[in-house]
Amino acid sequence: MPLSNSTSAPAAEVLLPEGLEAESLPRHVALVMDGNSRWAAARGLPPTDGHEHGMRALMKTVRLSRAWGIRVLTAFGFSLENWNRPKAEVDFLMALIERFINDNLAEFMREGTRLRIIGDRSRLPVSVQKTARDAEEATRNNSRLHLVLAISYSGRMDIVQACRKLAQKVDAKLLRPEDIDESLFADELQTSCAADEASSSCPDLLIRTSGELRLSNFLLWQSAYSELFFTDTLWPDFGEAQYLQALRAFQSRDRRFGARKN
Repeated sequence: MPLSNSTSAPAAEVLLPEGLEAESLPRHVALVMDGNSRWAAARGLPPTDGHEHGMRALMKTVRLSRAWGIRVLTAFGFSLENWNRPKAEVDFLMALIERFINDNLAEFMREGTRLRIIGDRSRLPVSVQKTARDAEEATRNNSRLHLVLAISYSGRMDIVQACRKLAQKVDAKLLRPEDIDESLFADELQTSCAADEASSSCPDLLIRTSGELRLSNFLLWQSAYSELFFTDTLWPDFGEAQYLQALRAFQSRDRRFGARKN
């Protein structure tokens, strides 16, 4: 598909469901999409069916996020540790990710969605790397929703690679150690691609499905002050009702960031 320098779609009027208030919605939502295999097993289906339905659930969430004015959606699609899964499953997931990008690129262009991939790209199949690069270039001027897919991603390795970049700058005399602060460090994290004037690279709300109560090495630095929402819903069943529940819960939280409100 030829690359283009498309501008984003005109911003549509945001019509929010009852109970949501535009001024108190999270700007950045992160997703740990867990439970695909359990969803399939409960139905006597192979894990691949669960992953297929999981990608459909992701696209539904992308559309809802765009419609409700969420600025950034970061989805954990494949962890660095997932390379330890059986080769047949890994190969299927790589092909599924590539197909997800190709099948939805036209909609991303039409509806103003910018796509970025974070993680260790060197381990991805060459065709997936190319598909990701082409889609990023094609959507780079879009700004209605920033969709970040974490593929071959590790929160710990993200921190390590940021440290290495800063160390290289110090070694090259481009930076003094005493000048390093949280802001400079955050700029070297892979999620810095999501930061702009209207949104932060740190998620306001992190949602995890399937009943597991952990971050699983996802956005460890960035989630320091994220509101966490855990649901027993398996990811393929995650839809509008569950998303609304998470957003309403977020709006009920008192976010103090360590301070005390008068």
